[in-house]
Amino acid sequence: MNVSKVAYKPVGLLLGSLSGAVAGGIFKTVWKRVQGEEDAPDATDQQRRWREIMLAAAIQGAIFAAAKAATDRAGATLVNRMTGAWPG
Repeated sequence: MNVSKVAYKPVGLLLGSLSGAVAGGIFKTVWKRVQGEEDAPDATDQQRRWREIMLAAAIQGAIFAAAKAATDRAGATLVNRMTGAWPG
């Protein structure tokens, strides 16, 4: 295993935790603007329609995927600058 991959592990773990927290906050803000509610519906909420549950899941998934991709890329770039090698 090369140095850049070893260096990336702790950076990736830290950034992954941060991105999850940030993505959660972004999703809450977006959902509040879309539906005017504090919390998104749970999939098992009997009072909610399929459309609303699927919309919430799609928005949440897109936000979390974008946050993960951004932090993974930022972490790899940071490790590349520190070690001179891309960790991929």
